[in-house]
Amino acid sequence: MTTVRGFLHPRTATGASSLIPSPPWRYSGDLLTVEYRTDPDRVRELLPEPLELADEDPGAVALIWADWQSCAASGQELLDPVLAQYKEAFAVVRCAYRGRTYSRCVFIWVDKDFAVARGLHQGYPKKLGSIHQTRPHPYGPAPRIEAGARFGATLAAADRRLAQAVVTLREPAGTNGFVNAHPMAHHRRLPAIEKGKGPSLDELVESGAASFEGGQPWVGDADLELFASPTEELARLEIREPIAAYYRQVGVVWDGGRLLESNTSGAQ
Repeated sequence: MTTVRGFLHPRTATGASSLIPSPPWRYSGDLLTVEYRTDPDRVRELLPEPLELADEDPGAVALIWADWQSCAASGQELLDPVLAQYKEAFAVVRCAYRGRTYSRCVFIWVDKDFAVARGLHQGYPKKLGSIHQTRPHPYGPAPRIEAGARFGATLAAADRRLAQAVVTLREPAGTNGFVNAHPMAHHRRLPAIEKGKGPSLDELVESGAASFEGGQPWVGDADLELFASPTEELARLEIREPIAAYYRQVGVVWDGGRLLESNTSGAQ
């Protein structure tokens, strides 16, 4: 009998074709974060039971652009950059579960298939998109990480622009914002293959960084715009009040999470 290997499909005799390797997954990235307030009812409609609105600042949203290099424990993907480099943009809100505050990614777009696959495992609702952001550099016309530096960021999906921002740094900060500062509460869901059955997988999970390091955060101001689309709903999280914008370089290790609840019934 043939034994097939691989963390995710396609699984083969060698496992070399698997779309993603086994965790831990390691990340180095540049993050642009824009925080603002929206109608809390628009946040509520994105929170399935048993999640509830956060007690404090329930309408707070973080829209985050990230330029990543990622790899498995061996780091070999960094030497074949097409397997390591990708970009993403994602919207994060806060929620409450059994009296504890969590962050939750409600929309996210990435530009590589392996990033989509990791989202399936982690519970991130990833879709393909086109994401770009200004990169800092110590020489030439690119911005330095300093007061007055300006960074642009754009997001598009299905041939339509969804968001754009210009962030102007003001001064060093103590944090990189508050909306995305909690453990993540996500759902992992897979519909049953048989009609009329419950989901084969329906889990509420908690996850976060197994380890984290980061450079000096900077705070600033943002000019953020959201655009309507027939296939995306980011613009429903309309901008009612700006909070702040941030820039930070980070290093993160992700190595699994824990189950909070399971409602799986598809096999019954």
